[in-house]
Amino acid sequence: MRSGEVVAGQYLVTVAGVDGSDVQPCPVYRRPAVPSRPVAVAAPPAAGPGPDQAVGPLALGAGPGDLPLLDREAEVAHLLGMLAEGRSIRLLGEPGSGRSALLAAVAGGAGELAPHGVVKLCGHRRSADDLLQDLFAAAYRTDGYRPDRAQLAELLAGLGAVVVIDEVVPDGAELEELLATAPECAFLITVAPGSGGALPVGSRLEDHVLGGLTRPACLTLVARLAGRPLDEAERAWVVDLWFESQGLPLRFVQAAALLRRRDAEVDALLAAEEERGSLFGRSEPAAEHADPAVREAELRQAVPLPTVAETAAPALRLTEGLGEEALVVLRLAVALGGEFPTAPHLPALIDVDHGESALRELTECGLAEPLGGHHRLTSGVLAALAAHWGTDPEVTEGAAEHFGWWVGHGSVSTAQIAAEAEVVLGALHAERAADRPVAVLGLARAAAPALALTLRWGAWREVLELGAAVAEETGSTRDEAWFRHELGVHWLCLGEAERARAALEAAGRLRSAAGDSRGSVASRRLLTMVQRAVPAPVVTEAETQVIRRPVIRALADRPWPSASVLRGWSRRNVLLAAGGLVALAAVGTAVGLMGGSSTGGSAPAGGTGGGGGVSGSLLTGATGSPAGSSAAPSGSGSASASPSATVSASASATGGASAPASASASRSRSAGASASATANSPGSPNQPVPPVTAPATSSAPQPTTKAPSPQPSDPSTVPVASSSSSAPVTTSPSTGTPSSSTGTPKT
Repeated sequence: MRSGEVVAGQYLVTVAGVDGSDVQPCPVYRRPAVPSRPVAVAAPPAAGPGPDQAVGPLALGAGPGDLPLLDREAEVAHLLGMLAEGRSIRLLGEPGSGRSALLAAVAGGAGELAPHGVVKLCGHRRSADDLLQDLFAAAYRTDGYRPDRAQLAELLAGLGAVVVIDEVVPDGAELEELLATAPECAFLITVAPGSGGALPVGSRLEDHVLGGLTRPACLTLVARLAGRPLDEAERAWVVDLWFESQGLPLRFVQAAALLRRRDAEVDALLAAEEERGSLFGRSEPAAEHADPAVREAELRQAVPLPTVAETAAPALRLTEGLGEEALVVLRLAVALGGEFPTAPHLPALIDVDHGESALRELTECGLAEPLGGHHRLTSGVLAALAAHWGTDPEVTEGAAEHFGWWVGHGSVSTAQIAAEAEVVLGALHAERAADRPVAVLGLARAAAPALALTLRWGAWREVLELGAAVAEETGSTRDEAWFRHELGVHWLCLGEAERARAALEAAGRLRSAAGDSRGSVASRRLLTMVQRAVPAPVVTEAETQVIRRPVIRALADRPWPSASVLRGWSRRNVLLAAGGLVALAAVGTAVGLMGGSSTGGSAPAGGTGGGGGVSGSLLTGATGSPAGSSAAPSGSGSASASPSATVSASASATGGASAPASASASRSRSAGASASATANSPGSPNQPVPPVTAPATSSAPQPTTKAPSPQPSDPSTVPVASSSSSAPVTTSPSTGTPSSSTGTPKT
């Protein structure tokens, strides 16, 4: 089993360890030295992925490798002009329309269009990640390093090249992501059968539909490949084929092969006549008038041309004239799913000594075509031959053992293994179809580490999934656990945390059930690494909008007025604020003035006395009266009763104890007894106190002012408070003559 190390993104992957592959954070000293800028491709590489040089007449509209394309000069010039403008093109056309040949012709003339030259890739059975890895390897010439998507985007951002890819499998958003990773490259691609859906809106690609060849081009192509001029019957036959096939080049390559088989039959008839003449002699008249060219034309007319129905599906007719070795190789390719092993494998697989000659014969017949370092069956051949021959398990017997030994041999390079990846996959599927699970598991366990080291991770994943499925079917717990563990390593290196977790959890359970404690520990360790690598959950945009809606979103959705309206509103707000300040200042001034005038009016009441008390509030309008009653002027002995007296008494009951006590005591006396507002000195005349009327201000709150406690000058004149301070205050109107004597309260 092949083993080694590769660097994948931020990880160092040890492939095929004791308990399976292992993943660790890559130390700094193990990171490969990547050039600071891409390496210019001066010429297409001789080996590696990409369309190879033609081997014999191809199913592409061209003859041998030195023959130019026919009727495609305008197409090549148009495509080169589009690439020179930096535009990307997707070639569309029917299978066998010559897209690969046109692709190779354009790539040969686009070497000076981009600073980094032309990069030729093969997309046959490759994922988008594999294509990006191939593009990186071709541009930077770095082995054993597979950057992650973020690193690839940074590295390929500075690559300016014409990228030619034949048979791209990814489609839709995956293809657009592939193009976006290399924004400075111009792409020229063809799509695989079954792909080629509608391009999304805003795609960089432009579709270019490739049609068939014209009738003169088809006649010229058949004559070149047949090796001789066509007679009238053959020309009419080619024209009929052109109407039926719409000028697809592959059909005329196969038609030329049928004409060569017909010529071989004519040559066989001529040789038989010569042999009979040499053995038995020929008649003199026949010998005198015999012309070899005329005789050959006569015999050619005796051999009928294929019908249009036979040329529509010529695979079976073409197999009738194949050599023995070519026929055996063809049967092997059908059993492997349409993939031909390279010539060095043929002697070990099917005992064919001249594999190159067999492949050339199949290519000249239009049954095989080169692609990506090996050959495969052309369009329609696999379906036709598989239905006719069926599946023969004996054809692929021993193929799994051979490739299992070959991928693990030290003399085999990773590039050779990468070129045979499709053949290895074909052998696995053939062994599974032949119901040989042991061979499938053996080849899968040998091929998986080798494909991982070649960085063909799409094929690596396919081998692992196939091996896990077969192991599950057969109940091989240890094998299934190994494949699940390797799948977890694969997904971990690609950043697919959920898939890696599922695979590693399954591997851990299977290994624990099988009693493999060391393997279980290895799987759990990688599972812990996966859990640590999972980023913290990020609040989605929808949740953020719900949180910010009451403030941020509401303000953002509010239609703001224009600048002039905003300036008008600013002036109005300033004026309103200034007016409010002026009003508050006026109210404060009025309150201050009222407080000052009330204090001044009560001063005469106590100006000559020894300190009589004043009851009532300055702001409630109560008059200053002795012991809380109204002081009448001389000549009037009645006390004035007003609602303010009640308010004053209530306020005094809560504000102070001295004034309410005096008011209660004085009002409990008889109605004719009136007290003076202040305690006068002996012998001083009584001074009438004018009533004080408080201004009615309803807008501003009126503070309660506590009256000063009376300071008696004589203990005999101190009023006695009533025992019940909570009794309601009442004023009884009384009339009487003014008295000059000073009333004293009774005790």
